[in-house]
Amino acid sequence: MSLLEIEHLSLEFSGARVLDDVSLALDEGETFGLVGESGCGKTATALSIARLLPSPPARYAGGEIRLDGRDVLRMSSAELRTVRGGVVSYIFQEPAVSLNPVLRIGKQIREALNLHRPGHAGAEDAVRLLKQVRIPAPESRLRDYPFQLSGGMQQRVMIAMALATRPKLLVADEPTTALDVTIQAQILDLLQDLQRQLGMSILLITHNLGLVSGLARRIAVMYAGQIVESAPAAELLRRPLHPYTRALVASVPKLGRQAQRLASIPGTVPRPGDFPPGCRFAPRCPAAQPNCARTVPALVEVESKRWVRCPYWSKPNRATE
Repeated sequence: MSLLEIEHLSLEFSGARVLDDVSLALDEGETFGLVGESGCGKTATALSIARLLPSPPARYAGGEIRLDGRDVLRMSSAELRTVRGGVVSYIFQEPAVSLNPVLRIGKQIREALNLHRPGHAGAEDAVRLLKQVRIPAPESRLRDYPFQLSGGMQQRVMIAMALATRPKLLVADEPTTALDVTIQAQILDLLQDLQRQLGMSILLITHNLGLVSGLARRIAVMYAGQIVESAPAAELLRRPLHPYTRALVASVPKLGRQAQRLASIPGTVPRPGDFPPGCRFAPRCPAAQPNCARTVPALVEVESKRWVRCPYWSKPNRATE
């Protein structure tokens, strides 16, 4: 059963189209990966789920967002307050920025509990949450300020705050950014363990396909505000079809290979409001055809449960073979 359904979502900022016809669905208890370079619209999609983008300048230009059976875009402010934290919680990229630097850790966790579970907002409840995210000596950590914690510990506190409300959906937006590789692995292992314990769904947002390879059941690849490919994770990683997905997979370092220069994608992601005509990836695509710059490709189911926004998805991509 789908917990989250986004259908044909379009979003504008001050008249510039940021998201264009975005559709995805996330089942109960599922981990879903949303992948793409910075500036592709991943975070805008995630923030739209709970309508966290200020309006104006944001304007929802079309589509639907159904969360737990309710249309978020039609909710009142009072209804949204019950959804934010109560149904969906967020882990953001920079815990040092998200945490209040002048409040102790315990107070910040208890504030989240007071808003959504006032009967479970004692110090013992905060300690339990810190234990759940594997923070040592949790009783003493309640009295710490964020600057007294390492980046990995700060991220664990953010996870504890997100889980305090017992959400059905956890949105993890680049949860391992700025952390070293060892701590990244610990955070991802923690999220997997917590998902098994709590039965929640996770929307994992990242620019790194290698990061989601062992976590997500399905993956959607986003480019320039559009979904360009969506498929079961194992199939997408084994045999990417869209030229952009192929380029992302080719850029992931692989163990066992002799040292060689990593593959890269020439150019940059176009800015909203400055998207090229036709296929938005065409200026960077090694498999582009003459009419790619003129014809806007549709997202088509080319195989069972595989959707691709490219009519030439079967054409070899020599740059990434």
